[in-house]
Amino acid sequence: MAVRSRASSASPSSRIGRILERQPRAHSLDQALYNSDAAFEHDVERIFTRHWILAGHASQASKPGDYFLCELAGESIIIVRGRDQELRAFANVCRHRGSRICTKQSGHATVLVCPYHAWAYNLDGSLRSARQMPAEFDRKRHGLKPVHVAVIEGLVFISLATKPLSLDVARATIEAAYGPYGWGDATVAHRETYGVDANWKLAVENYLECYHCAPSHPEYSKLHALEKPLDQLDGMTAAMVARTCALGVSIPSRDHRVGSSSGDASVFTFRYPLYDGVRTGGPEGNPVAPLMGKFTDYDGGVTSTHFAPSSFFIAYPDHGVIYRFIPLTRGTSAMELIWLVKGGAKAGTDYDLDKLTWLWRVTTEADKRITENNQKGVNSRFYEPGPYAPAEPNAIRWIEWYLDEIA
Repeated sequence: MAVRSRASSASPSSRIGRILERQPRAHSLDQALYNSDAAFEHDVERIFTRHWILAGHASQASKPGDYFLCELAGESIIIVRGRDQELRAFANVCRHRGSRICTKQSGHATVLVCPYHAWAYNLDGSLRSARQMPAEFDRKRHGLKPVHVAVIEGLVFISLATKPLSLDVARATIEAAYGPYGWGDATVAHRETYGVDANWKLAVENYLECYHCAPSHPEYSKLHALEKPLDQLDGMTAAMVARTCALGVSIPSRDHRVGSSSGDASVFTFRYPLYDGVRTGGPEGNPVAPLMGKFTDYDGGVTSTHFAPSSFFIAYPDHGVIYRFIPLTRGTSAMELIWLVKGGAKAGTDYDLDKLTWLWRVTTEADKRITENNQKGVNSRFYEPGPYAPAEPNAIRWIEWYLDEIA
């Protein structure tokens, strides 16, 4: 089998360089890239501190003083709505002696007060008061450390990089794809986090391919037509696009899967059909919430986006689902799911929460199980990288992207 050849000098770690030299193309990763501390630390440094990362949805902090936290790469970031209605992001680190300021995952505060010594910060990050500090103390030099933040159609992204990647292409792509669904005005109906005893890359790879859908996700496979032969799928997709256009809605696909060396964020948006008679991702394909955005009826389709490195967006005409894959340690990660509905929609009145969340709950519970089993096998002394199937093209391309990013 062909081996991906790389000079070890291309990597800041000679050990990672040696691993990359023996990594075969179109195969799962070398064992060390899934379960070594060195690889995990390298992932944090080369990927999660360089790329834009999805933090959540703007409706999680809808009023001035509302905040939520994003835990990323050992850092805690506060996303807070200011009195001027702007969303800002700050390191959750007190400028006195470094204590965490916000200890709850979300909340509301008129002033951000450190619980350790009661230094207080305004919602714009400026230092408001510092108890018993001398007269010569300069409060202007001790505001919270800002973090880059961007909001696109309600999706909140943060970057820990000194100079973030450009979001120009990603912004245009996301606006064109999710503007018609009204995501900018949507409301978070539910959030659920699943702990996974597996490396974050195994969780992402699993999401990226539907080769496993038939044996592992009968509920999903009954509704979504992704596993049809390519010629049949093309015909079904064309019919879906025609229905979408007949509703006066246009949703373009965009393949901008690029590495950070391009200076751009990587984004891939595509559409695919549901089976005939299936209107959305609910029980038996039936509607689960009010129609969103520009949709006046169901088009029998799904819009999906991969935003590198580890976020995914799914849109049906009546609800949306956001996936965040979060690295924790070399052998643990988390999957956070966020369900979106039309802005102002009320649980129990406009939608049934159990029906709304049913499909992606049962799918994610299965994904947790199979990904953890995958990690157990990867840890075996008998493991070696195996070839991807032709039905796993997105996983193949993502692995290529990942290997280039850490090289």
